[in-house]
Amino acid sequence: MKNKSHRELIAQAILYSFVLSVFLFLIALFSKYISNDTESINLLSALKFYREDPLLWLISGAIVLIPLSAFFLFSYHIGKIEKKDKIIEKDNEKSEAVNDFITHLIRDDFSVQYSLNDEDDKIGKLLIKLRDTLATNREIVEKRRKEDEIRNWTAEGMAKFGEILRMDNDNLERLAYNVIKNLTDYIDGIQGGFYFLQTDKNEEKYFDLKAFYAYGRKKYADNRIKWGKGIIGTSAIERKSIYLTELPDAYINITSGLGQANPRSILISPLIANEELFGVIEIASLNEIEQFQIDFVEKVAESSASILSTVNMNMQTARLLEESKSQAQTRAAQEEEMRQNMEELQATQEEAARQADRFLKLETTVNHTMLRAEYNTKGTLIYANTRFLQKLEYTSNSEVEGKHILMFVSNKDEDWFKRIWGNLSKGGRHFEGDMKHITKNGKDLWTMATYTCIRDEEGEVERILFLGLDTTEQKKLSLKLEGIVDAVNRASIKIVFDINGNIKDFNEPFMYLFKYTEKEIDRLAVFDLIDPLELELFNKKWENIVRGMNFQEQFKVKTKAEEEKWIRGTFSAVYNMYNEVDSVVYIGTDTTNEKLMEIESKHQNEILKKQEKLLRESEKELSRKLKEARMEMKEQFKEIENIKIRNERTLEGALDAIITTSNDNKIIFFNKAAVNLVGYSKEEVLNQDISMLFDTENSAEDEFLSSYIARGDNKMIGVRKEVKMKTKDGEEIPVLILLSKAQVEGENTYTAFIQTIEVELF
Repeated sequence: MKNKSHRELIAQAILYSFVLSVFLFLIALFSKYISNDTESINLLSALKFYREDPLLWLISGAIVLIPLSAFFLFSYHIGKIEKKDKIIEKDNEKSEAVNDFITHLIRDDFSVQYSLNDEDDKIGKLLIKLRDTLATNREIVEKRRKEDEIRNWTAEGMAKFGEILRMDNDNLERLAYNVIKNLTDYIDGIQGGFYFLQTDKNEEKYFDLKAFYAYGRKKYADNRIKWGKGIIGTSAIERKSIYLTELPDAYINITSGLGQANPRSILISPLIANEELFGVIEIASLNEIEQFQIDFVEKVAESSASILSTVNMNMQTARLLEESKSQAQTRAAQEEEMRQNMEELQATQEEAARQADRFLKLETTVNHTMLRAEYNTKGTLIYANTRFLQKLEYTSNSEVEGKHILMFVSNKDEDWFKRIWGNLSKGGRHFEGDMKHITKNGKDLWTMATYTCIRDEEGEVERILFLGLDTTEQKKLSLKLEGIVDAVNRASIKIVFDINGNIKDFNEPFMYLFKYTEKEIDRLAVFDLIDPLELELFNKKWENIVRGMNFQEQFKVKTKAEEEKWIRGTFSAVYNMYNEVDSVVYIGTDTTNEKLMEIESKHQNEILKKQEKLLRESEKELSRKLKEARMEMKEQFKEIENIKIRNERTLEGALDAIITTSNDNKIIFFNKAAVNLVGYSKEEVLNQDISMLFDTENSAEDEFLSSYIARGDNKMIGVRKEVKMKTKDGEEIPVLILLSKAQVEGENTYTAFIQTIEVELF
């Protein structure tokens, strides 16, 4: 349409110029007729005028020249107008593309593409960079939101299972079911199994399926897996979780025992606490289990194992306390019986001379119930009764008579026994106490022994009598109990109270936790340890404890420094020989870290909820600011483009050569003076490496030049240096270079101001 109007203008111009030239010609010809008084106007008179006035030829030629000139003149100007129109149209298309691109960005459509018009399209590059930055920010926000959701999910789950583990730790089967049910539901599983590690009568380990949950219902299954079999055994042996996604159709029926469903993934996690394995958790899902869910299951497994460890220890401690109480009662009865026997024996010895008949009867009784032997003062065996021979595994007196007493004593006890025997042989005080003998076959024989001096009529020591009761079994049990109690003392807090609550005994873990000295502990009672806020409730529980009722719970206590600590354990009543509560024993562990983690977990959950609310508000505010920033950016783009054009025009007209390079040494600006200096056109050098303008072989000798043509930021800024530049023709010319640095949006650019060095020859 525009071309058509331009052609019409040209045609009109030609027509008007032609009419004008004809009109001028007619006026000139008519004036000739008037001036020559020619009576008639004809061809002859016209030819006469042409011969007389050559100017008419010029006027006649104007009829052709004027329209032709008008044609070329209008065509030239219209061509320039069309060229400007194309430039304006191209700029409009570019503006529309920029507006369309920014509109997509405002609508959060970061998939929109922008085609660069050329390598110098700075606005296009900035727009693409803006799109990539906004897309990256959006991904970061989405990633943080996902991480916050996972943290919230994990924190809520740990708080939930912490409550489950606290409530049901008195019944292992109920605890196992509640854990596997809630854990399977929490990670969107379909089936779950909770296996306990057990040992049968043959000391062989196996896994017993204590709890089984599937498809929202409690399942009852009696499944037993041998140690080391299947992935259950593999996970237990390797002591790490196993996650499988590629499963055969019949896999569950073969090894897991979880029913008939064919899951898409299986997770097996061992229950380990303090390097000890307590069982395995197995969960099947129709979906793939995420890594954060696997981490969560492992944390729950670790917490469950810790609870199982505590429950097992408490059960074992309670059982050992019962055994200890029973053994203590038995031993007290034996000691009482022994004491009575020894009193009778001593009374018999004092009346031996006068009551020979009673002595013989007593001797017979002693021989049937006690070990008896007689030695001379040198330690040689003179007599041993049948019970002595039987217990020491000899068949007759001939094997032992005439043997030294050290034959029946362990090498480790020789020095100790020699001191006792030396005192006895000199008539010293008799010996009473536990003593270990060595039998013929090298076995240990523990006795409640008495060594007594038998004197002659002159009061001199004649013989030494040994009487003893076999206490081997009781001693072994006592040593075993002492070992167990010692282990408990090292691993747990132990406190012994009287029935009024005063502390009678304690161990090192108690002192370490409460930070009291021994003298300070002697003045303390159980009520001084309990947190004052919980003291009223504890007083009621203490009344039941001293009546013989065991009590287990977690308490908050106060240390000497008023620090809050949490301990979990059991109060157990200890009975005397009259079946009366004599004292109370507390065995427990420090659960402060677990409690603080629980409190911190709840606190973090509340913080996360508040942060989530603030994040949503921030997102709204960010969206508003982003919209404002986009509008402001559009204005800034216009201003930047104007400033860029002004700066480039200013530098373009500088008399000195100016070259600007990017951080990767690419030439991004090359003014007219630089073109004149080196002979390269702008098209030949733009986006080329700056090293093309210098002799790189000799640059190593010049520190300034080598740093300038090398990539990176280690350039000599602000130093005026004389170097040689290489022209397009290969000629080297001396110049002075001053290098400056500018940083825009984290990217460095370097501008070299170059002056030629002119040498005058005189």
